[in-house]
This record gives sequence, C-alpha cells and structure tokens, in this order.
Amino acid sequence: MPKLWNETIEAHRQAVHEAILEAGHALAVERGVASVTMSEVAARVGIGRATLYKYFPDVESILIARHQRHVAHHLERLERLRDQAPTPAARLEAVLTGFAFAAHQRRDHAGTEVSALVHRREHIAAAEAELASLITSMLAEAAAGGVVRTDVPSAELASFCMHALAAAAGLPDGAAVHRLVALTLAGLR
Repeated sequence: MPKLWNETIEAHRQAVHEAILEAGHALAVERGVASVTMSEVAARVGIGRATLYKYFPDVESILIARHQRHVAHHLERLERLRDQAPTPAARLEAVLTGFAFAAHQRRDHAGTEVSALVHRREHIAAAEAELASLITSMLAEAAAGGVVRTDVPSAELASFCMHALAAAAGLPDGAAVHRLVALTLAGLR
C-alpha cells in the first residue's frame, strides 16, 4: 500500500481511539461506570459495536486507557519543565511544583467512581515508578551539586516528596500549593 494511504488509515484509527476514550469517560462521569454499556459508547462515537470491540474489550479498559494517556501527558509535562530549567535546583523546584499542581487539580475528581477505578494500585504502579525515577535522578543531581541533603538516599527523598506533595490535593488554592512546595524543598536542604 502507498505510504500516504497507510498514514491516512493510522490517523483515522488514532482519531477513533481518542473518540472512544473521551466518549467512555464522558458517559462514566455523567452516569457512573457500572451503568455505561459498550453499545452506548459506540453510539456516542458513531461507530458499530463490532468496531468498538476491535479497540477495547470493555468499558473499564476504556477508562483505564484514558487515564494512562492522561498520566503520560503529565509525565511528559514534568520532563519538559525539568528540561527548561537551567540549574539542578531550578529543575527540582519546577518538577515538584508541577507535580504538586497536578495533585491539586486532581482534587476536583477525587472520590468519583471513575477516579476510584483508575487509581487502583495495579493501574498506577508503572507511572508512580517512572515519576519516582524522574525525581530520584534530579535529587541525585542536586545532591551532587550540594543543593540537597546527602544523609538520606535520593530514592527515599523522592518518596518523601511524592507523599508530601500529594497533600496538595486537599489544599484550597495555588498559594497554599506554593507554600507546600516551599516546605518540601526546605525539608530537602
């Protein structure tokens, strides 16, 4: 097949995939995970059920895939923040601030049925490991440059940061998130 034809087919498949993710999520938020059927997702997207089943086996897998895409976007954003900062200290602060604000925004969805489904341990373990690796490497770099403490291993400090900054989900506003980041950074010095 010609290359243009293959690219067109792939673009169409990607568009259908994205539409399925968004339709499944919207229906689950509107009515609850248990009440959404694959037929309803297919109808909202404008495809047949048979086509839908070529992409996903059930509604839960649609919601998990959408969340995994969402998490991947957050991790990419944190990596861009890291790459834009000029010094180890600035990189660390940028990433920790980005992480804290992502947690703060998540508070709007906390407690929902969809959130409970996609935040089960088996669905987020890989993303947490990738985040921990990112923060650990930045902490090691900052420790080598004398910016953060060296009496605690970088991996333990990364765990401390992730747990401390997850508390941003319960904070009332951006100013409180910035104070939490400042407190966390102070604990690293």
